[in-house]
Amino acid sequence: MKELIQKAEVLHEALPYIRQFYGKVVVIKYGGHAMVDETLKEQFARDVVLMKYIGLNPVVVHGGGPQINQVLERMRIESSFVDGMRVTDAPTMDVVEMVLVGKVNKEIVNLIQLHGGRAVGLSGKDGGLIRAKKLYMKKKTEAHLPPEIIDIGAVGEVEAINPAVIETLDRGGFIPVIAPVGVGEEGETYNINADLVAGKVAGALKAEKLMLLTDVEGILDADGKLLSTIRQGEAPGLVEGKVIRGGMIPKLQCALDALADGVNKVHIVDGRVQHAVLLEIFTRGGVGTEILGS
Repeated sequence: MKELIQKAEVLHEALPYIRQFYGKVVVIKYGGHAMVDETLKEQFARDVVLMKYIGLNPVVVHGGGPQINQVLERMRIESSFVDGMRVTDAPTMDVVEMVLVGKVNKEIVNLIQLHGGRAVGLSGKDGGLIRAKKLYMKKKTEAHLPPEIIDIGAVGEVEAINPAVIETLDRGGFIPVIAPVGVGEEGETYNINADLVAGKVAGALKAEKLMLLTDVEGILDADGKLLSTIRQGEAPGLVEGKVIRGGMIPKLQCALDALADGVNKVHIVDGRVQHAVLLEIFTRGGVGTEILGS
């Protein structure tokens, strides 16, 4: 009986958050360990279905780097990276699109449907969802010289998001699952960083929340302790002081861009934690780091 009462108390704690976020859009960037561990994959699918059933509108944007690496290795296509971005020639782009759109995307859709949801898989080519342009990397040279421009192939950046197809699916009771592949003006295909796509999708939808699932606890301070809340205005100082560094910098920039585009709040969440998405949305303390506008 005590255990049953505790379950009822959990539901009572969640009630004000269910009421607050009813009908709101939550964009989730799904990646890292949460996409590899079988238990976490099942839990993520159930959590997203639960969100939809209680009145939220989840939108999933997924990565797939490890899965792409596996197929490239089997096909004996070498991979190289520049500042964490995959150099994407034509054969690599074919594999990226095949894995992200044809394999990973459909696996996520299938899992959500197995757990009672209705999901639809999309890439940026569907309904003109993600219009992209070629991304050129800039590398600093000597102080008196302009930066070196590096061509890394079919890697793109988001020019525009057409939210109409997502909004139509939301209204129809479907859960959109988006692969981060964009299309250029001439129909060319681009591989785009999933964090960046998630941020731009959240901004276009004016989402209540953007959640970035990672393989770390969140943003840590200089002493290695979790920063539960960061204000937008604090971010530059944290980067300059090297409190935020490495792979967390692009995630932070994604969060700041989303806030500037009208997203209410961004969360960087440890996807290795069971039910991390639900814990962040429906509990008082939440998990990970929340980033708020200034």
